Amino acid sequence: MNIISVKNLSFSYSKTMHIINDVSFDIEEGKYVSILGPNGSGKSTLARLIVGLLEKSDGNISLFETEVDKKNIVSLRKDIGIVFQNPDNQFIGATVEDDIAFGLENKLLGKEEMRDIVHEYADALGVSQFLHKEPSNLSGGQKQRVALAGVLALSPKLLILDEATSMLDPKGKREIFELIQDVKKKNPSLTIVSITHDVEEAYLSDQIIVLVDGKVVFNDVPSKIFNNEEKLKEYHLRTPFIYQVMKTFNPLGYEIKETDSIEEVANKLCR
Repeated sequence: MNIISVKNLSFSYSKTMHIINDVSFDIEEGKYVSILGPNGSGKSTLARLIVGLLEKSDGNISLFETEVDKKNIVSLRKDIGIVFQNPDNQFIGATVEDDIAFGLENKLLGKEEMRDIVHEYADALGVSQFLHKEPSNLSGGQKQRVALAGVLALSPKLLILDEATSMLDPKGKREIFELIQDVKKKNPSLTIVSITHDVEEAYLSDQIIVLVDGKVVFNDVPSKIFNNEEKLKEYHLRTPFIYQVMKTFNPLGYEIKETDSIEEVANKLCR
């Protein structure tokens, strides 16, 4: 089953410049997909088109095998969670607790059940100590954690992360990624689409769609994309760290594989 199906999608703010230009791709249920590309490539615009926050100029978008139109987009969004690069754009509640609970209130859950879910995800995202604070008083990284807690609490079928860890330090990014992976293991049918320019994050995806100047230039598994180093340079993208290590050390007799963890790489280099 395709959770997202995009066919010949185009979008422009003017008649002369297309931000998204004849884009087509499918994303299957349960996949973790990265939409990768340099700044200004149209990644965030594509995410907004998918969830109906922008109106397409041409083409078709289907979600959960239903073609999106003005009549059904609101009902389709009930199964979608999206975290934007700037979390200020999605805060509604007066406190962190209210904000995480907002979507659950719309599901008409009981107060006790709702409170348990709020605390579960607040604990998981490390924001329990902020539950009674105003979101506006938090740091950028704390705000992103709160926004993600609110979305995950709704148990969406499709999770879209639009540069959702951009305000976090490396440790925070790793913690959030591990949490999302844990959520994914508990719910294998969850489909995750990560809009990113971070090749290290994209490397761990099932599928990568590379967007450059509003066009899809790659749509494949990570190994096939990152082995095309010359094309990546042309698109101002670098290869992940593991590929750089392989290129440097394998000619010297080491047998480092693209599937090796950092620990396995370190052990091989220290032998």
